[in-house]
Amino acid sequence: MPAVRPGSVIAVAAALGAGVLAPTGVAHPVPAPDLDALFVGAHPDDEASLLSTFGRWRHDHQISTGVVTITRGEGGGNAVGPEEGPALGLLREDEERRAVGALGITDVHNLDEPDLYYTVSAPLTEQAWDHDDVLAKLVRVVRQTRPEVVVTMDPAPTPGNHGNHQYAARLALEAYHRAADPAAFPEQLQQEGLAPWSVRRVLSNAAGAEEEVTGPDCEQRTTPPTSVGPEHHVHGLDGNTNWEQRERLAEREYRSQGWASRPDVPDDPAQVGCDHLTVLADRAPHVPGAQGADAPLLGALLPVPGGLPVGTGLAATAASQRLTPGQRTEVHVEVTAPPDGALHGGRVTLDVPPGWDVEGDGVFGPLAPGTAARVDLSVVVPDRERAGRVPVPVRVETPQGRGESELRVDVVPPVVADQAPLPGVAEFQRWAARSGFPLLQDEVPPVQTVPALGTQDVRVVVRNHSDQRRSGEVEFAPPRGFEVLEATQRFTGLAPGQEAVLTFPVRSTDPTMPTGSRGGDHRYTLTTRADDGTTATSSAALELVPATTVPRAEVPPVVDGEAGPQEYPGAPLDVSSLWEGEECTAPDCAATAWLSWHGDTLHALVDVVDDQQGAVLSPDDCKRHWRTDAVEIALDPRADSENTSSTFKLAVLPVTAGAGTPCFARDADNHQGPGEETAPGVEVASTLRDGGYTVELAIPLQVLPGSVDPQRLGVDVLVYDSDTPDLTGQSRIGWSTWAGVQGDPYRWGRAVLQDRPAEQPTPAPAPVLPLDALSSVDSPASLAQAVRSGTALGGAAPAGDAAARVVGAQAHQGEVHARVDVHGPGRVHLFVLDADGAVLADRQVDVAERGERSVPIAVPEGTPARVLAGFAGPDGATAASAAEVRRP
Repeated sequence: MPAVRPGSVIAVAAALGAGVLAPTGVAHPVPAPDLDALFVGAHPDDEASLLSTFGRWRHDHQISTGVVTITRGEGGGNAVGPEEGPALGLLREDEERRAVGALGITDVHNLDEPDLYYTVSAPLTEQAWDHDDVLAKLVRVVRQTRPEVVVTMDPAPTPGNHGNHQYAARLALEAYHRAADPAAFPEQLQQEGLAPWSVRRVLSNAAGAEEEVTGPDCEQRTTPPTSVGPEHHVHGLDGNTNWEQRERLAEREYRSQGWASRPDVPDDPAQVGCDHLTVLADRAPHVPGAQGADAPLLGALLPVPGGLPVGTGLAATAASQRLTPGQRTEVHVEVTAPPDGALHGGRVTLDVPPGWDVEGDGVFGPLAPGTAARVDLSVVVPDRERAGRVPVPVRVETPQGRGESELRVDVVPPVVADQAPLPGVAEFQRWAARSGFPLLQDEVPPVQTVPALGTQDVRVVVRNHSDQRRSGEVEFAPPRGFEVLEATQRFTGLAPGQEAVLTFPVRSTDPTMPTGSRGGDHRYTLTTRADDGTTATSSAALELVPATTVPRAEVPPVVDGEAGPQEYPGAPLDVSSLWEGEECTAPDCAATAWLSWHGDTLHALVDVVDDQQGAVLSPDDCKRHWRTDAVEIALDPRADSENTSSTFKLAVLPVTAGAGTPCFARDADNHQGPGEETAPGVEVASTLRDGGYTVELAIPLQVLPGSVDPQRLGVDVLVYDSDTPDLTGQSRIGWSTWAGVQGDPYRWGRAVLQDRPAEQPTPAPAPVLPLDALSSVDSPASLAQAVRSGTALGGAAPAGDAAARVVGAQAHQGEVHARVDVHGPGRVHLFVLDADGAVLADRQVDVAERGERSVPIAVPEGTPARVLAGFAGPDGATAASAAEVRRP
């Protein structure tokens, strides 16, 4: 942990408010805050897009909101300085606390997990985070802060969705179940004095959202029938208050992410944005079709007019949420009385579609405060019901009022064929099924990439949902520009509940079809015809990625930033397709690339048209290439990687400050880091000219992770363009382009190394992941919050009687002598603050022997006022304490 710079201002003074310190200076136990809402994200700034809604909730209804940030964003960029790793995490935490504080949020809980790098893979995130440990920390925070509503991100691997975001949302949904379960993490109940806590509603700010929407009409949008739950839109303008502009002012605090110069939000209501929230889990009554800022809170935090008392629980589950026509399922409805009031008896009814049968009277008796009744009903789907998602309103009527919830079930054909999901999607589907969120399984439409004018085997999964053995055939109807060999294939004797896999070779046939995002998704249908006459259709999409043949150079190219004769005999690659950022064309930005190979080396030359140079960095700051002008070469040795941890990604900055030479580094791949250390033997050169630059690279194939398949090499060439000196990128262009393509190897282009013999296949080595994360013990702001609120430090288990705590402090001749009462071995980090909360000095010490000891801390300048102390034991338990500084 790098020392906090003396004089740096951390927002801790207010956090150490009155009543926190006992007269002796020992941290005084205080009740943990009782929050109304809790946002769960992965990085500082993940909550930024919802600050307008959180601010409005606070203004209108005094809703208190807290934030859980699982990492401190140590793997992100830095547009304000050289800090990286834990030092960057400390900087980003400070930015986050200032930003959310502008909208009235004072509680930010960092869980101290590592932010490895940008990835779209939840499995890789799980590899970096200890699932059980981080879930225990999140459950502990939920049980301590007791929110009624949790807001989180999108748990699905939708294209471009950060894997850390996906996993944060998964953990939030798992915590929804586990925090309420007395059998989950029982040590928190038995040893820490916590109690189970039932979150009433979980909202996602991304699930179901397909586009940015603006204007007040957004609040009149209705929930699509295919949604996993009710959807709400909150417009950012309320009367004369532009909440989106307030959010924008707060966003500018995230300076390290290049947000300081974000423009003002217009006052025109039609241009003011809307927040989009989808209900993913619910234990509370809601108001069907409710609109506006209050809608997501009705029944969970705000009363429903004429409804059941706030705090009443209402939840419905089906034994099976996937039903075939004619199938019966049991529905269980749980009604819970508010914790502070009894509930009269009543009746539960299901508002099923015409033709559906419901058995059971739905009657339940009076309920004492906090107790629950379970009502069991049976539902039968008609024999001829059409396939699709069916909302089933669940209504409760009592003398005290009415309440409504909703059950959604999927009616599926007896047997149906679907394109096999990508590995990351399949893993998500398994998680959704075992975690109790089956309706999330179909959130990601199936796609399969096909190389231009090449062939790809497309796997199709045939599932028998019925209770009878089935046989039949599947017909693959390809989109225009593709052909399928054996377009109709049979399946036989498929037992109930089983599945079979059919393989359809698909070939791209149209040389004029655009590739990448320019071509988009090419949709097609699969038709299943069972021998008993039942049929079903499903849809999927093919995505065309560019392909090329890389010729052998007769002479090895000289790496000098210029294309010499015979060095690059192959066809040029157009690297000018936009994939993120602002639209641009030549002379603003465009690029062309050439590839060749010679011996054991791959050569690349990239010519970039760029009329405005971005920030020029020093050679020792050759990282996070998306901040300025750069070229990135991405290589997947066998074009089979699920994520970039088994790939090679090399970024080149064409010029650096001082000598003016280029620099290169690996990023977000099998071994991220400075090029000289992680890619030995790589050569780079560049030439600059008016209106652009050229980068040339020589990449020895042995530095790639694992052996190369010369008939199937994944390749992408990406160019990052910045026209400003403030270390923020404007446009990203490339060869195979899709949103978030830098993290999606399956969407990279394909290359054949012409005439190169195949190697003995060898797998990629285990990735070297950057896992150095800041501990909350080393964060003054986190320590101050833990002292003020009595909540867990870093979400970790409290050290309790085994902790070392600061019990007093004395200033004397340029030093502060902190008295530390040691009750067990561990590490203590002491911070000296002035009256305004600025850190004047800090010191770390290891402690072992029990008893009181004095720790001197040199304070070269400033007037000490307080000492904060963080303690970490060998078992990971933590404690925070504080003491006032006394003077002779």
